[in-house]
Amino acid sequence: MGRIKTLILTFLCCVTLAGLHAQELNCMVSISTPKVEGTERKVYETMQNAIHEFMNNRKWSNFNIQQSERIECTIMITINERIGTEEYRGTMNIVIRRPVLNTAYNTVLLNSIDKNIQFKYVEFQPLDYSDGSFTSNLTSLLAYYSYTILGFYFDSFAPSGGSQFFEKAQEVVTSAQNTSEIGWKAFESDKNRYWLVNNYMNSANSSLRDFAYRYHRLGLDQMYEKVDQGRTSITESIELLQSLYNSKPDLYALQLIFEAKRDEIVNIYSDTRVAPMEKTNVVNIMKDIDPGSGSKYQAILDAK
Repeated sequence: MGRIKTLILTFLCCVTLAGLHAQELNCMVSISTPKVEGTERKVYETMQNAIHEFMNNRKWSNFNIQQSERIECTIMITINERIGTEEYRGTMNIVIRRPVLNTAYNTVLLNSIDKNIQFKYVEFQPLDYSDGSFTSNLTSLLAYYSYTILGFYFDSFAPSGGSQFFEKAQEVVTSAQNTSEIGWKAFESDKNRYWLVNNYMNSANSSLRDFAYRYHRLGLDQMYEKVDQGRTSITESIELLQSLYNSKPDLYALQLIFEAKRDEIVNIYSDTRVAPMEKTNVVNIMKDIDPGSGSKYQAILDAK
């Protein structure tokens, strides 16, 4: 409880303490190579350690975040192909977790798989990065997701609270426009790094940011003491998504929200204390906006 309240006050009051070097992320990094042959396994251990240090030992903002408040996240890199002596291709799974007030429960803010990562890594060479410039695809990838993690996290504590971090992520995208590696450009796909941050920075999609705050801060964080009030806010946040879906059904960010929240929504509304009418309303909305998972939401009505 004290941990989260401290973080909220730190953010809302915009406390900036010069000279402190409290890093923001507590990022677990893992690298797997299920399809890569060869005996040079040590390079992957070195790579994993280097990425872990880059994510966790770098200061990504001016906020003073205590050690116990560092943001829990996971980066899982699967290398499917070694296309050169020092070049790799694969996927990256990014998971962000956020503590819920007065509980030991962590809610998932994002569970996304970047299916198109390609980068060069020279063993023992420092991972250099500077805002506003493109040094390497690997460090740009890591910086982009570091800022995105912060954007998602702070959006859940204050209305559009992550704006400065989404702006930073957008700067990384801009600086990567001339690289040959894919995932950074609008025309390559409608579900890539370009569109993820674009979705959140586009004022026409403000419901995404409203959803994050209402669902987490006004919803989950209130449910320990005011369960009905908190759940009402979650229902209202889901209705915001429905409105956005009706105008932009293929929006990439909506798919990511469903992936992160689908099971949690089922658990929240499967509670036998939830009124049948409220259950039916939520089930109908979720079946409408996340039609591929209709059977999952049906479990809400079947719960006894």
